[in-house]
Amino acid sequence: MNTSLHKRQRRKKYAIIATPVLLFLACFYGLTDGSVQISLPEMWRAMTGNGESIHEKILFDVRLPRVLIGIFVGGCLAASGALLQGVMKNPLADPGIIGVSAGGGLAAVITMIILPQLTYLLPFTAFLGALITSTVIYFLAWERGTSPVKIILAGVAVNALLGAITSGVMLIYSDRVQAVLPWLAGDLSGKGWHHFEFMSPYAAAGILLCFLAIKPANLLLLGDDTAQLLGQRVEMQRFLIIVLASFLAGIGVSVAGLVGFVGLVIPHIARIIIGDDYRFLLPLSIFWGASLVVFADTAARSWFDPTELPVGILLASLGAPFFLFLLRKRRIA
Repeated sequence: MNTSLHKRQRRKKYAIIATPVLLFLACFYGLTDGSVQISLPEMWRAMTGNGESIHEKILFDVRLPRVLIGIFVGGCLAASGALLQGVMKNPLADPGIIGVSAGGGLAAVITMIILPQLTYLLPFTAFLGALITSTVIYFLAWERGTSPVKIILAGVAVNALLGAITSGVMLIYSDRVQAVLPWLAGDLSGKGWHHFEFMSPYAAAGILLCFLAIKPANLLLLGDDTAQLLGQRVEMQRFLIIVLASFLAGIGVSVAGLVGFVGLVIPHIARIIIGDDYRFLLPLSIFWGASLVVFADTAARSWFDPTELPVGILLASLGAPFFLFLLRKRRIA
């Protein structure tokens, strides 16, 4: 037992040390790689104002805002997944799987296609859609209280319904749907400072609120009965954490579209390496999610040059095999 605990502590220490390095390398990769390669000396000269104007334009107008958006999108989605997995006691819970992302996605599609004059409210409408969806799921699963299994089952059913409604809206307004298709695949192409300013206040607020959820999330891991004995209002805390997870998922959806598997894969990997303690699990999930999205987005736009692949497609290609691995090897039901 002591040996196992020692190994876990050692893995935790290495993970904490490696996390900022991983994010730095992902950001460096995102800033230097692409159709125009920028070396480290060229990047330094451009950042100090002594480089070529084309390099400065590429770095500051194209790549830097996209990297920063990727950091926020990945961090928000990973935090959302980590919170949902904890509160539902299911390592396969994910904002995409249980319908939270689909709710935010439907609200965003309606805003972009039917009410384009309200596009400036996209983060709010996406959050509102995710919040309404999570509330509906919560009360559909309510019967003298809720259980994680009921929430998952209700979420899967609502997810299917919302997907059908989204497809129906797109068919009815087929003449306007072309601009929405990359967004549905999960895409960061064309995102700039306007989009960063658009989402950064919401994302920063959501990530800061995550740290207030660490203590209740840890207490809920002990079980509902134990948490109640410790004076916790279990149902209220569970609902508030789901609301926070919906807010985070809505933020990611509003700018990047339906980027999947980040909220599933990253928290699960973190849980395997460092355990269930949210004091470490939540911050590391945020950083690792940010690193994954920045790396995947850079790979999606550079590996397939001259074609730019939506980052959501690449992440799904990586995430789906991992999902199957979980089902097969870890025997999760």
